Amino acid sequence: MKVARPSASRSTTPYRPPAPPKAPAAKPRTAANNNSTGSHAWLTHHFYVFFSSLGQFARAPLQNIMAAAVIGVALALPAGFYLLLENVQNISRNWGGTLQISLFLQADATPEAIQTLSDQLSQRADIQSVQVILPEQALQEYRNLSGFSDALTALNQNPLPAVLVIQPKQTTEGHAPPQSLLDDLAQLPAVDIAQHDMRWLQRLSAMLEIAKRGVLVLAGLLALTVLLVVGNTIRLSIENRREEIEINKLFGATDGFIRRPFLYSGFWYGLLGAIIAWLLVYLAFALLEHPVQQLTALYYSEFTLMRFDWRSSLLLLAAGIFLGLAGAWLAVGRHLRDINPR
Repeated sequence: MKVARPSASRSTTPYRPPAPPKAPAAKPRTAANNNSTGSHAWLTHHFYVFFSSLGQFARAPLQNIMAAAVIGVALALPAGFYLLLENVQNISRNWGGTLQISLFLQADATPEAIQTLSDQLSQRADIQSVQVILPEQALQEYRNLSGFSDALTALNQNPLPAVLVIQPKQTTEGHAPPQSLLDDLAQLPAVDIAQHDMRWLQRLSAMLEIAKRGVLVLAGLLALTVLLVVGNTIRLSIENRREEIEINKLFGATDGFIRRPFLYSGFWYGLLGAIIAWLLVYLAFALLEHPVQQLTALYYSEFTLMRFDWRSSLLLLAAGIFLGLAGAWLAVGRHLRDINPR
């Protein structure tokens, strides 16, 4: 029996399994993706350095608090003096709110003549009001304010004259009465002395302006002190971490990367120093408040000490942070150039 042989035309190729499906091509990274990743890493490092610098601050609390206390005292001195001058100027504004002329009358002026003169002056167009202070009232007020009641009782007669307190009509707020009105009132027959009550306040304002300029000079000198304190503290920190900085430079770390922890350290020094300064000024004015109230009560005044408001507090904090960052930036920029990897 013959077996049929396969024809030569039939192919005998081996079986090949189907190829697996191709994976989708990876999308090319765009510049936007690179920027997003870089920004995320930059922010992450900032957050890390922000809290790690606070941890470094807490590892040596005594040394760091002492440095911050020096900064606080340097900030508290000009801030306290300036706030004190603002209180004195506020007192002068309260006393100078009514620009007055005091007419000291002749000692032999009778009550009838005093009242007649007061009525005549009240009818003038350039005078708003007239207040009569009789000699007995003036003596009683002086006795209450001076504390020399026993000595005044021993006097045989009242040495104080009658006074007319003139309130001129104001054409411009805050301006003194015209000199012509003062000269006109001084020529009245019953008037012994005509005195403008704003003159001593004007002298006080001039002295306060000089004192403010002095406080600004003091603030500049103490700001320089803060820069030196922060710079010296950061310099010591750089020297303590010199090997770490050299290793970072060997691995290609940029100056900005290395500078960042020290800048945040300067931030914490400035912030804590400003908080200490605020507390020192607050405690100082709290100690002064009761004696000031006793003094102002003797002058029938309800003046209260003006303290830091939220704007002044934020300004003090901002000044401390700025000086801390500036001192750290100057110190790091100066000393990083001297550190090179071996």
